[in-house]
Amino acid sequence: MEEPKEILRRIRRLELRTRARVEAAFTGQYRSIFKGRGMNFEEVREYQPGDEVRSIEWNVTARLGEVRGEAYVKKFTEERELSVLLVVDISRSGDYGSLDRSKRELAAEVACVIAFSAIRNNDRVGLLLFSGHVELFVPPKRGRRHALRIIREILFFEAKGRGTDVSGALERLNRLLHRRSVVFLFSDFQAPPFGRQLGLTARRHDLVALPLTDPREETLPDIGTVRLEDAETGELVEVATSDAKVRRAFETAVRERAEALGATLRKAGVDRVSLRTDKDWLPALQIFFKNRVLRAGASV
Repeated sequence: MEEPKEILRRIRRLELRTRARVEAAFTGQYRSIFKGRGMNFEEVREYQPGDEVRSIEWNVTARLGEVRGEAYVKKFTEERELSVLLVVDISRSGDYGSLDRSKRELAAEVACVIAFSAIRNNDRVGLLLFSGHVELFVPPKRGRRHALRIIREILFFEAKGRGTDVSGALERLNRLLHRRSVVFLFSDFQAPPFGRQLGLTARRHDLVALPLTDPREETLPDIGTVRLEDAETGELVEVATSDAKVRRAFETAVRERAEALGATLRKAGVDRVSLRTDKDWLPALQIFFKNRVLRAGASV
């Protein structure tokens, strides 16, 4: 267990490292992509050239227009009250990382960017950590201190359960969140089927999936017979990595699992941002934001 001072230093370094990237990459885009729950009526004002005829307030126009000779329109403002929930898989497979960072550390870094993008727009941010069951729920709140607490929990919370239950986490989320929210789901998705619950959640919330992968999980090196431990179950198994058929079978299984995940996300209508421990996450997130901006513009 790390000392509290070292924990604070790591969190502070992460905040500083991501702050500039938030400002450079996502200024303005976050607000245009993730809108509030609707429009609030604010006041009526005199009609101006270019105003929508449909926005004319006929009762006020009939009452005042006769005297002043003007039409009046309704003025609305966007209701910006928005909640963002970071749902993070902290099962033991997330601790794996063959290079400079683990999948869990990668999730924390990207979650930090999203959290600070949200608080810069005065949105609320919450957290749900899960393994084989829900480990922790932090209700959405505003403010930098709250965001830093969320990052600390993602990095250092010690999971008590084994396995990964994505479906159970989403079911619990739907019971906890009563208003439509933006949900970012971080996981390697090494879990039992969860397509039904994924679809239900996507209909209730704006759900974005962020699959986490490491290059060493995609291929087996040719290093002879090795004993491997399943991080989720603790089960040990001997694998003859020098056998080309074994290596090909492993790669085929990995590819089929990735294809199945892609099909599940598409069927549920869930956006996907693929993250890898061996690559910079910024381009993937920029492409996601850019596509969302284009889609929002096309739907106007």
